[in-house]
Amino acid sequence: MRSDLQKYIDKIPAVADAAQLRETFWMNSRQRAGGQNEIKEVNPEQVKDASQRLLRFAPYLKEVFPELEKTNGIIESELRAIPSMKAWLEQAYETKIQGKLMLKMDSDLPVSGSVKARGGIYEVLKHAEDLALESGMLKISDNYRILAEPRFQEFFGHHKIQVGSTGNLGMSIGIMSAKLGFQVIVHMSADAKQWKKDLLRSRGVEVIEYADDYCAAVEQGRKNSDQDPMSYFVDDENSQALFMGYSVAGERLKAQLEEQQILVDEDHPLFLYLPCGIGGAPGGIAYGVKQIFGDHVHCFFTEPTHACCMLLGMATGLHDGVSVKDFGIDGRTDADGLAVGRPSAFVGRVVEPILSGIATIQDEKLYDLMRGLLQEENIFIEPSSCAAFAALIRGEEMRAYIDSKGLTEKMSQATHIAWATGGSMVPEEMKKIYRETGL
Repeated sequence: MRSDLQKYIDKIPAVADAAQLRETFWMNSRQRAGGQNEIKEVNPEQVKDASQRLLRFAPYLKEVFPELEKTNGIIESELRAIPSMKAWLEQAYETKIQGKLMLKMDSDLPVSGSVKARGGIYEVLKHAEDLALESGMLKISDNYRILAEPRFQEFFGHHKIQVGSTGNLGMSIGIMSAKLGFQVIVHMSADAKQWKKDLLRSRGVEVIEYADDYCAAVEQGRKNSDQDPMSYFVDDENSQALFMGYSVAGERLKAQLEEQQILVDEDHPLFLYLPCGIGGAPGGIAYGVKQIFGDHVHCFFTEPTHACCMLLGMATGLHDGVSVKDFGIDGRTDADGLAVGRPSAFVGRVVEPILSGIATIQDEKLYDLMRGLLQEENIFIEPSSCAAFAALIRGEEMRAYIDSKGLTEKMSQATHIAWATGGSMVPEEMKKIYRETGL
């Protein structure tokens, strides 16, 4: 361990626990009322711009992905109440969850089957639009359905898109880029599951494998892309475009809550639980939701104990200045989508005034939670998605947070949303292995 980090272990209990691979719960003391109004790195106009761009692309997406026919080209997931899972959690973890528990099923998002279908697909679409507008082949006023024509496939075929990934981001970037006609290279770390590599290759994507971790795959991918003037690198560590794609989830969630007549206000608090790898997806979603619900929504990130990079970066205030390996943590976890050793240089600083806290969870519990959800609600999500339940089962710490915000008397009217981040594209044989792991 780096000697200069001992002072953080001595001073911050959550960092001490994390360094010992213990499950922990960190409450963010830098969170402030109205904190969303202090954020300068991004702004609400960018969210609006991203939302409008996705609407422009809807006719094209409907044309090339039959599964988007019924939503007219909008990529969105169901928000479902999971009362039986709530009862199971309360019994299995001897805790009480007041209010309604729901699952945001980004595990079943069309096209690429994970939360990355938001940010990853959005960034590819934005890049494609930029190129097509610049070339004069496309005008903003056009019906974007024309992008399905062979001439655009040929045009995009002269360009390359590259990304580093542990799996799901690579899937969304790869599937969308290949569909448009781009040459695509996905640089995948050792944590990535073989079936994800196989699926990408079946879609015409070049997959380069690395024996090292996620950060090494990103670094090499960036280096390769920088050497090619026709290549565009999707930078998960720093990308504002990815972040804005995720942030559109805020307005989408608002519409779904209204449709189900679920109130969010001073007397009806909303709690979101967002699995976190490098931070782009949970950060963007938290930002988008905070812009709409302000102090009435409480956002928690959740991470595996062996890859708790965001907790370490935010709790110490050093952000991307530290990695899990600096604390002697190996970064190895079955939660492949969250297997990141160093947090985003961008996201931690953006969410610092709005994030409520971070909880970590051991890998073996992910499989128990996965089986519990399947048994109680007949819903399958990836083990890494099950990190979404990590804060909910930390009953004592959650009660302390709730009490500190003066919400104790309002919790019977609260809504809790666990954000499922991947699952629908997992092959049947892999699901069987997951179901039997740790038994």
